[in-house]
Amino acid sequence: MNMRKKTWLVVLAAVLAGGLAGYLTVRLTVGNDNETYVYRDSDSGAVVRNVSISGEYPDFTYAAETSVKAVVYVKVVKRSEQPQGPSSLFEYFFGFGNSIPREQVGTGSGVIISEDGFIVTNNHVVSGATEIEVTVGDNKTFQADIVGTDPATDVALLKIDAKGLPTIPMGDSDQLRLGEWVLAIGSPYGLTSTITAGIVSAKGRSMPSSNRDFKIESFIQTDAAVNPGNSGGALVNIKGELVGINTAIISQTGSYAGYSFAIPVNMVKKIAADFREYGSVQRAMLGITMLNNSEDLKEEMKLSTSDGVYISEVVKGGAAEAAGVKEGDILLAIDGTKISKGTAVQELISQHSPGDKVELEISRDGKILRLKTTLIGEETQAMNAYNQQGNVNLFGAQLVPAPRAELEKLGLKAGVKVASVDKGKVRDAGIKAGFIITYVNNNPVASPQDVAAEVKKARRSLLIEGFDPDGNLYYYGIGL
Repeated sequence: MNMRKKTWLVVLAAVLAGGLAGYLTVRLTVGNDNETYVYRDSDSGAVVRNVSISGEYPDFTYAAETSVKAVVYVKVVKRSEQPQGPSSLFEYFFGFGNSIPREQVGTGSGVIISEDGFIVTNNHVVSGATEIEVTVGDNKTFQADIVGTDPATDVALLKIDAKGLPTIPMGDSDQLRLGEWVLAIGSPYGLTSTITAGIVSAKGRSMPSSNRDFKIESFIQTDAAVNPGNSGGALVNIKGELVGINTAIISQTGSYAGYSFAIPVNMVKKIAADFREYGSVQRAMLGITMLNNSEDLKEEMKLSTSDGVYISEVVKGGAAEAAGVKEGDILLAIDGTKISKGTAVQELISQHSPGDKVELEISRDGKILRLKTTLIGEETQAMNAYNQQGNVNLFGAQLVPAPRAELEKLGLKAGVKVASVDKGKVRDAGIKAGFIITYVNNNPVASPQDVAAEVKKARRSLLIEGFDPDGNLYYYGIGL
């Protein structure tokens, strides 16, 4: 056998061996139910990653067909009177005028969460509604009542008088993974039962806001197409489980531009349950102000880690203070769930009720501490702070530090809340519980003690300035 033949035989044997090895690898890694793609490094031939899938493409038919029947069309009517100027001198001088009835109609979507007619939607869909009409999958129409609304999370709960309605089982939004397939179901532009598909693009997103309202945001971001009318509709996984409520898009045109956002269902579960049991949200508070940690912040503040969130302030009377948390600590985890940004803290705490116990993992001066605390409500937090600062009673009214969330909602930096009103000059003046005092005798007040100091200085009367819970400015006079 000459040398040339020998060389060809060696090459042929090598090719056959390589082909056999490849065939055996594929056979060993491909089962009857799942296909496994084996990615190899082009240079070394080493296996880099195995990815198992149940088919060439995901099958959305089950999720779509089982979920679409439980997504409803919501029509909202808002009626108001449009004032018109007086038509004669008589009307002008005697204050008479005409008003023109005005009607606005908006549309959105909702998700049936119980067979007896409870429906979740967005607060912004039903806010200010005079009449709400819900159309279910078989085209039956019902008048809906509002059970509760929560502007902070943009969640609302409706109730219609119906039985035996189709529902969507609730999933676990905490288990959602980046890249996971999801479906958005709703009524964009009035096109009922519209289904679009996409993937989870990001979690824990917040959006810039032009106002200063208190918000709890930890959105699921997807690239499923969502348009006006989708608000309040369902975001479901391929198992047909509800994982979010579609709420917003980022777009300069008002139409879908590649990004949509949904409220995590774990947050929605808690709020809906509170509405059904109490009629309002029982919101738990941790009592901290946070900054997202980063390498830059680590260098600037000389921190031991860039993980977690940096605690810039501990609210007096709050659960964190009771646990021993200090300003400058780094919050790494809550009940074992790692924290990477402030929105994650908001999302986790929003799933709890006042009275729930949580464990905080804290980094302090490079040491790891595990502190247990009991979450409290906003009013309790304010009263705790109030008790720490001393009892201030202004002519029958109990004064407490104004909760931060209420100040932010009103766009205020400081103020004192009237927690309760009993018999006395404050009640006689017309001041009600919930009023936020900002000035006394033209001097700003930030604590109950500031109010007490102004009362001591006054000789004949008090001029009290402040805001009611709806943001209306009022002035009250109290004689001494």
